[in-house]
Amino acid sequence: MKKSFSFFFALVLLVLVTLQGQAQSKIKVACVGNSITEGYGLAKTYPMVLQELLGDAYEVRNYGLGGRTLLKKGDHPYWNETKYLDALTWNPDIVIIKLGTNDSKPQNWKFKEDFEEDYRALVKSSKKLPNKPKVYLAYPLPVFKDKWGINEAIVKNEILPSVKKIARQSKVKYIDLYTPFLGQAHLTYDGIHPNDAGAALLAQEVYKALPNRKTKN
Repeated sequence: MKKSFSFFFALVLLVLVTLQGQAQSKIKVACVGNSITEGYGLAKTYPMVLQELLGDAYEVRNYGLGGRTLLKKGDHPYWNETKYLDALTWNPDIVIIKLGTNDSKPQNWKFKEDFEEDYRALVKSSKKLPNKPKVYLAYPLPVFKDKWGINEAIVKNEILPSVKKIARQSKVKYIDLYTPFLGQAHLTYDGIHPNDAGAALLAQEVYKALPNRKTKN
């Protein structure tokens, strides 16, 4: 009886150790962003689809929060949110930042002179983490309907060039999510937020941008 119990206990312990090892070895992907990342109301958000594409070797977490700005002086700065601190505390291996849409609102873009500095600071806060994560800056999607103050002209002509410039200065890569969505208003449910099909396309574009998808190195 004692031998059977000892064997069972050893087996359970082995399983637990194996599971713990698998959890620790997963490549951690933090998706930082606004409502487009958060994907409220969708059957599958883009981080959920990205998790399916990447598979069990990865753990993808959604740190998106609706209405948030990259600008520290914006009406709802991402900087002030618990999700921002949670993303840093998780110490991810990969960080995907998709912010800027809400920054195009007039009450926010009046502080546009701070946009590049604030963005570089956000990138730096991730790059200095112990895991030294790979950081990717994602372009905002096209704005098919100017509403809630969100402005397509500002996104296209000012924010996109700034994001590209920041990526170069910060020595990180950017992901062009703007071009694949051009002429694809049907992939949004309100002209701004992607529907389920749009979230799937967004995830596919992010997935294609991630090299060496099976290892941390």
